[in-house]
Amino acid sequence: MNTSALIRPAWTPATIALMVLGFVVFWPLGLAMLAYIIWGDRFDGFKRDVKEAKNSFFGGCRGRHARRHGFGRTGNIAFDEWREKELERLEEERRRLDETLKEFDTYLRELRRAKDQEEFDRFMNRARNNEPKGNDKPRDSGPQGSGLLDDV
Repeated sequence: MNTSALIRPAWTPATIALMVLGFVVFWPLGLAMLAYIIWGDRFDGFKRDVKEAKNSFFGGCRGRHARRHGFGRTGNIAFDEWREKELERLEEERRRLDETLKEFDTYLRELRRAKDQEEFDRFMNRARNNEPKGNDKPRDSGPQGSGLLDDV
């Protein structure tokens, strides 16, 4: 940092005068000058960090795969090619896993359907076998009630 500047983040007569003048004119200006005097030497690092974060978020990635995966080129061609091949291999593995998952879901759906059909068939066979032979007409629920407690 240039230490010969007239206005620098330090307690110099110029910065103190600007701070006092800022408080007299409009108190937030004086407060801003006080913050600059106290923490101004950290602004360069802060600006650099903000710029790096902005670049990495808004375009630090270059290339077809880099944009898609969030990785930029490193400058090492061999490493970049290896990384691209590995990412393609992982994408293929992900596709195969997704297909296997779909097949397994289909298998489970068919298994549940078969189990439900078996339980339904068993219920229907049991209901047919337990049905009284001469009693084909349905019960009359009538005005007495629902007919559920008539046998009790």
